[in-house]
Amino acid sequence: MRRSIATVSMSGTLRQKLEAIAVARFDAIELFENDFIAFNGSASELRAMTEDLGLGIDLFQPFRDFEGMPDDAFQKSLDRAERKFDLMEALGAPLMLVCSNTSPLALDDAARSAAQLHALAERAARRNLRIGYEALAWGRCVRLYGQAWKIVEQADHPHLGLILDSFHTLSLRDNPAGIAAIRGERIFFLQMADAPLLAMDVLQWARHHRNFPGQGQFDLENFFLQVLLAGYAGPLSLEIFNDQFRETPNRRTALDAMRSLLLLESQVRARLERERERDTAVASPSRDAAAHTLQRIELFDPPRGPALEGFSFLEFGVDDDNAEALGTLLGQLGFARAGRHRTKTVTRYRQGDIQLAVNAEPASPARARFDAQGPSVCAIGLATAEPLQAASRAAALLSARHESPRGAHELQLPAIVAPGGTIVHFVPSAGGAMLDADFVATPGSTPAPDAGLVGIDHIALGLAQDQFDTWILFAKAVLGLQRGESLELADPFGLIRSSGVANATRSVRLVLNVSLSQRTRTARQVSATGRAGGGVQHIALGTRDIFATMERLRGNGVRFVPISANYYDDLLARLDLGEAAVRRMQSLDILYDRSPTGEFLHAYAFADRFFFEVVQRKAYDGYGAVNAPARMAAQEQNAESTKK
Repeated sequence: MRRSIATVSMSGTLRQKLEAIAVARFDAIELFENDFIAFNGSASELRAMTEDLGLGIDLFQPFRDFEGMPDDAFQKSLDRAERKFDLMEALGAPLMLVCSNTSPLALDDAARSAAQLHALAERAARRNLRIGYEALAWGRCVRLYGQAWKIVEQADHPHLGLILDSFHTLSLRDNPAGIAAIRGERIFFLQMADAPLLAMDVLQWARHHRNFPGQGQFDLENFFLQVLLAGYAGPLSLEIFNDQFRETPNRRTALDAMRSLLLLESQVRARLERERERDTAVASPSRDAAAHTLQRIELFDPPRGPALEGFSFLEFGVDDDNAEALGTLLGQLGFARAGRHRTKTVTRYRQGDIQLAVNAEPASPARARFDAQGPSVCAIGLATAEPLQAASRAAALLSARHESPRGAHELQLPAIVAPGGTIVHFVPSAGGAMLDADFVATPGSTPAPDAGLVGIDHIALGLAQDQFDTWILFAKAVLGLQRGESLELADPFGLIRSSGVANATRSVRLVLNVSLSQRTRTARQVSATGRAGGGVQHIALGTRDIFATMERLRGNGVRFVPISANYYDDLLARLDLGEAAVRRMQSLDILYDRSPTGEFLHAYAFADRFFFEVVQRKAYDGYGAVNAPARMAAQEQNAESTKK
């Protein structure tokens, strides 16, 4: 399909927006009128600029408060429209969006609206232009696509058609199923926007909180499917009003925008293919419609996303001094030095199924990351049965490939660059054994006593505000993870917005955290990462017996965040846990949460720039968010007492 985006969807001057849109390989734009009004150039100059960038101007918008007006106001609007037609001819824009009237003068008279739109379409036809009529969710008389379609049908002019916008339909909980019954050639344009489900005025929701497909909670897949089943074959476009996007670097926004459309197309294609493959022995109009749609429309078809099986390894970027300090901490946590890389200054640590690499190689990307932001997780290894296919899908969905420096006969893992610069390696399912080939045993090393840590439960990322939606889309489109509940957590100095993403088997879990204040610990950690905009904030390590593990770790000298005694008194008051059990948790600074299906126990160790969490799950699917305020307050109070 022809892919387009409205210029209002991103930051920058109009020229900067167009350049970013072209780099992301869009075919065309919707020109938002305010962008042209502020443009320091003529319509013909803008047309030449877009053509030089390989872009078309598919839509000029919006033309407001036109239909259903008293006669004198209607005549003035016709004169106004002629001026806009002059502009559209100079721009080479063939279609104008007329949104449903919001004026207090508008009359609730569908016949009048149809007649006035017919007159406008007649004038547009003289110039070989077209008019698209769209129902605004806050229109005075017309809010629903069904109302707009009845008016378009009644107007009955070949140069007048319907424009559909997913936000206006889904924000009102209107059912899009009726779209499939509309004649596809009468739908002139399709705009897509996702959004979080919010309880607020629809106008404020629309103007500040839309986002790209895959970043919100609307069922865009079904909406888009209904439009295709109608026979629509026109542009697939994005119109996004979002305060954060107006601040975000526009090339990243444009990349996210294109990735979101590719994801949406691939999802609907897969749904159509499933419908087409249904039992052919049974007559099925829906199956026939799906088959016809797939023949008629070319939808993006990336390599299938293979299942992720878990975390294969984490790699830290450090210098020599930090390598020694981190190695000491890992030893206290029960990790054994499992070998030294054959050609690089990289040490491997193991415990249970956990593999950690500490990279102090001077010429490596890991060192460059350390130089930019200090000790940090620079790479993540994800296990999958089909690593090449995983990397190919990621590249098709616009992730940059990465190749690490390697010596002769050393292992090369398919890898991509995640938002913010973290490298994601796709590791064969038997990757643990494969990695052995690149490492040699450290002479004279004494294995540390095992502390009972068995696997990486999850990792949490602290992100800049403008990285949050980017990571949500990356996790969903590239890694195949699904978004969980979004929460707001209370830090002593502000709120933290947090959302988990995970695969179906929960073998890969990420927690994405962004601070709504610049004073929180999360914000300070993100600020320290500089241009990277954040990274891994903490690493949760799983155990089957948290009490035994904590006793061993404390015996090894690991320091844990001290939790207030008041927390445990409240725990006793809230839950029927028993005095002895709670006091044992208190003695080890273990936090506790309970869900309808299970239990979660966890504790936090200190580390530089990031920290480790020890967790035990018992049929529990969350992350202990209820305990986050107690943990964050304890961290701040400990830091305060340390300064004294």
